[in-house]
Amino acid sequence: MRKELKITEGIFPMPVLMIATYNEDGTVNVMNAAWGTMQERDVVVLNLTESHKTVANIKSRGGFTVSIADAAHVVEADYFGVASGNSVADKLGQTGLTASKAETVDAPVINEFPLCLECEFIEYQTNEYGCGVIGRVVKVTADEHVLRDGKLDMSLVNAIAFDPYTHGYYKVTERVGEAFKDGLQLKK
Repeated sequence: MRKELKITEGIFPMPVLMIATYNEDGTVNVMNAAWGTMQERDVVVLNLTESHKTVANIKSRGGFTVSIADAAHVVEADYFGVASGNSVADKLGQTGLTASKAETVDAPVINEFPLCLECEFIEYQTNEYGCGVIGRVVKVTADEHVLRDGKLDMSLVNAIAFDPYTHGYYKVTERVGEAFKDGLQLKK
């Protein structure tokens, strides 16, 4: 028997994305955004309201980075979600993390997060069902410690996912199958 849950945001896992931008004065702003995904192979969508400092920064600078949060930095990742860039001037400084300038866009790369997408701002949608920020991925970089034989090994990233049911974070580490291959055994 199934039981109704009093929740609507029920997709799990939800990514824990660190969106990094520069403020007007050049300082780094980072926010935690679980409401984001790939819309196409090279297009990121982030459901962010215009009240976020991050959105103003993206519109102003024309670029942003999206880092995949990892288990080693769950405290910092959560802080970026509970502290607002509208009221905390130096969120990055509060965490002890560091940043470098992205190579292709006017945005910072948070050095400690193992995987980063550099994105050019495309547009902001404001209609009732608009997704907010849309950006084109122009470069993806990974820390060498998450590479094996020169290729990304997601089990080494130790990415975390957000659980909207209990507001928890979970590690996403174990590979359990082969996409576009395992299901072929059921084709007749």
